[in-house]
Amino acid sequence: MRTTKNSRTAVLITGAVATLLALTACAGSSSAAEGAGEVTYPELAESAACVELREQNPDLVGTTQTNALNPHTPGYEVVNPENPDEFMGFDIDLGEAIGDCLGFDVDYLPVGFSELVPTVASGQADWIISNLYATEERAHGGVDFISYSKVFDGILVTTGNPQGITGIDTSLCGTTVALNKGYVEVPLVEAMVPECEAAGLEGPTVSLFDSSADCVQAILAGRADAYINDVNTVRGYVAQHPDDLDTAETVMLDYEIGIGVLQGEHAFRDAVQAALVEIQESGLQTELAGKWSLDENALAEPAVLSVG
Repeated sequence: MRTTKNSRTAVLITGAVATLLALTACAGSSSAAEGAGEVTYPELAESAACVELREQNPDLVGTTQTNALNPHTPGYEVVNPENPDEFMGFDIDLGEAIGDCLGFDVDYLPVGFSELVPTVASGQADWIISNLYATEERAHGGVDFISYSKVFDGILVTTGNPQGITGIDTSLCGTTVALNKGYVEVPLVEAMVPECEAAGLEGPTVSLFDSSADCVQAILAGRADAYINDVNTVRGYVAQHPDDLDTAETVMLDYEIGIGVLQGEHAFRDAVQAALVEIQESGLQTELAGKWSLDENALAEPAVLSVG
């Protein structure tokens, strides 16, 4: 797979890299990926639909489109433990498949999670495929979204769930919740403060970090009680620390995961949407979900969210 970073990527890899590399073993290591079978992108590229899309979008053929990503989500996008100059995961494979269908190459610009949208809005990258929940607030930052997956959140806790957390509800009262900067879960947890106070309880404390790995380390060190993220990511951390971590609950959120493209780039946006339709209809997205041990039933019809 084409996962080599470009020259602009030397600015980052933030967070606990060693922890990230270890986590890839439970969420799609190279050996696990090989065991699941390699995806045959040439077959997709040669489909009648993709051939027609390349004919309709000749300006994309032969170009390179830079993906802004936060490579700290096992199963979706992480640094390849066998080659630190590469990325691997479901989103990487999905982006490569879109590129093959439309005739362009993909390179990568890793940034902090909260910088994903600003990076595309400022023209430093062309699109975002990084397990990013599509919300109107984020779209107002200068991107359109094309959805491709439903959102199921998991709540990571220590073994036995000593705080008795049951969801994003008043069971969070008095707890410390570790979250990534810019996550949609931040305002959801903060919204519980008045409900807790109305019940005569202390509200939850949100502790913000730059990466998922840092959030998990906060729980392992006893500095946080819970961490909320995509359920596949949470299960991956439980598999990595079976004696120390557990999943408290799965929560369905009213969001979908989307690919972000610069507002106004309608031709690119619509081409990506059409390629996603072909990828889903061919069964490739479901195959990729299985390859990376993700929920194969979370597929969402590619729809555009635009506020521009």
